[in-house]
Amino acid sequence: MVHSSLLFLLLALLCLPWADLSVTALDPWHELSRLGAGLLLPAPPEAGTLLSALANTLAFALQGVALGAVLGLGLAAGYRLPWVRRLAAALRAVHELFWALLFIQLLGLTAPAGVLAIALPYAGTFAKIYGELFEEADPAPEQALAPGIGGLSRLLFIQLPLCWRQMATYTGYRLECGIRSSAVLGFIGLPTLGYHLESLLRQGYYDEAASFFYALVLIIATIKWWLRPRLVPLYLLAALLWLPPLAGLDWALMARFFTQDIVPAPLRVGDWAGLWPWLGALWRGQMAPGLFNTLVLALLALVVTALLALAWFPAISRRFGNPASRTLSHWWLVLMRSLPEYLLAFIGMLLLGPGMLPAMLALGLHNGAIIAHLLGHHLNGLVLREDAPRGVNLYLFEVLPRLYRAFMAYSLYRFENLIRETAILGMLGIPTLGFFIDSAFSEFRFDRAMALLLVCAGLNILVDALARRLRRRLHLSSRAEVL
Repeated sequence: MVHSSLLFLLLALLCLPWADLSVTALDPWHELSRLGAGLLLPAPPEAGTLLSALANTLAFALQGVALGAVLGLGLAAGYRLPWVRRLAAALRAVHELFWALLFIQLLGLTAPAGVLAIALPYAGTFAKIYGELFEEADPAPEQALAPGIGGLSRLLFIQLPLCWRQMATYTGYRLECGIRSSAVLGFIGLPTLGYHLESLLRQGYYDEAASFFYALVLIIATIKWWLRPRLVPLYLLAALLWLPPLAGLDWALMARFFTQDIVPAPLRVGDWAGLWPWLGALWRGQMAPGLFNTLVLALLALVVTALLALAWFPAISRRFGNPASRTLSHWWLVLMRSLPEYLLAFIGMLLLGPGMLPAMLALGLHNGAIIAHLLGHHLNGLVLREDAPRGVNLYLFEVLPRLYRAFMAYSLYRFENLIRETAILGMLGIPTLGFFIDSAFSEFRFDRAMALLLVCAGLNILVDALARRLRRRLHLSSRAEVL
């Protein structure tokens, strides 16, 4: 495991010459002080605007996660089939923001666009997690079934009862992720909290943006109190009434998009010979640079994530510090893991200027907080020797060696997430794959956008497979994937 860690560190160091880590803002400290003042003294927004944005955020998240869970459950029932696993991998390989860009072209800024953008990638994730839970469940009840029992009966009466508690826990966590995703959809025009955050932050109205910022943090931080199983049907009914899920569908536009718009330009005129030159030019000009910058930023962000996680996780454990420091550290980690990487990167670019540095910090802060939170809970469960050392010696010679395997498992899984997030941060101006995908959509070159999306999905599937093989080789637990 140490050799694998050193390999990732070496790769990140080799990427440094190609990383744009410069600070281009004229006066970042002045802008930071204005942001801090706005957070300390938020201006109350118009109540109706805030409540409407909050309701839209929750409605998109609830509908998207519910639909994703239903679709994912259907796929999980056949997860043993190779084509089902490949379909699930393809769905989750494309980030929800990319799905949103695609559906907005088809459906406009409507409820179905936002719901489907969350539901499809989440369906792939649910299929993976539910399917693996079914595979790891006690096989004895299924082996006792009479021959010829159908798959639906097996799902309803064997698999669901055995795995229901774990599935419910993970689905609750996925709703938290869905709220973050729903907020970020506002950055591309859907009327969620992110829409107002993007507009106010870009104009420098930090005090007004603070209210929407705190609303997002509050609903995520308190989810364990307001998300009750018996209330979920009421929440879903309210979400369906607030955002009708079938409003704004244009079947003619959808047919044209799939039969004409995404077909490569040479093929629209029957020029099969021109397809390879078209792909070659796209590869040299956009695909290859986008892939390279995506990997550079992801590897650097992985190292930052790992360093922050290793530094932070002791701070929330009762083995270190005092009650005051543990409380402050706990809420700091709650804040960092509650905020979407896209929002953190957007704020970082306002403060530091465009470049890889704010994106790398945003990815490191968010993912480092998630890993630190999980490792801190592991640390609280450790049974230490009576003569265990204290302070730095306890951390270096007792705690870290015993938790390093879990740390590596979590880091490898988050690396898969980092690849997805790094790609979409290109929409903020960094020349990763997302930059070229967003540009293609903006220029209505949907054939290029689709080709770039396929490359992005292929990269995510490849990294997912490589990380899974590395976890198996290092004998790391696959349950880290329930992050």
